Amino acid sequence: MIGASLLAGALMVSGATAAAAQAKPALGPYGYGAVKLGMTAKQAKATGAVVSKLPGGGGCSGWDLKEFPTPKDQIGVYISPRVGVAAIFAAKGMKTPEGIKIGATLQQLKTAYPKIKKDFHGYYVITVPGNKKAYYSFGVNRGKITEYGIALNKQDCFN
Repeated sequence: MIGASLLAGALMVSGATAAAAQAKPALGPYGYGAVKLGMTAKQAKATGAVVSKLPGGGGCSGWDLKEFPTPKDQIGVYISPRVGVAAIFAAKGMKTPEGIKIGATLQQLKTAYPKIKKDFHGYYVITVPGNKKAYYSFGVNRGKITEYGIALNKQDCFN
């Protein structure tokens, strides 16, 4: 009986450990997993978590997170020669630390970020909680989040 209890306890502990190990990192407040905002291209590449997609030619280069390859006409990560990792765009399955993901409702977004504002491009933008050097930008269509990303305030890769 004691052996069965120990086995059950070991299974519960190892199950919890396995579940925790499989939990995906959040997008924010400083990046995604090992890829952090501000890292140089060399540092980001050294993490093994990104793959080059579009050479920069002196400007920003385009990369993808290995775990989340994007379609041919999209980029997952922009790296600037001046500021390093400038932006990381969310893929399906990613969440912010506040639990917001692609498919969440506008109401869920406003509940998670009560001070969020709509910018002149039509995106909902807010300073990242816990990182005043970065912001989140959320695209919303028909009341649902269709895209979002995290970027440095001083990023120089896109408008």
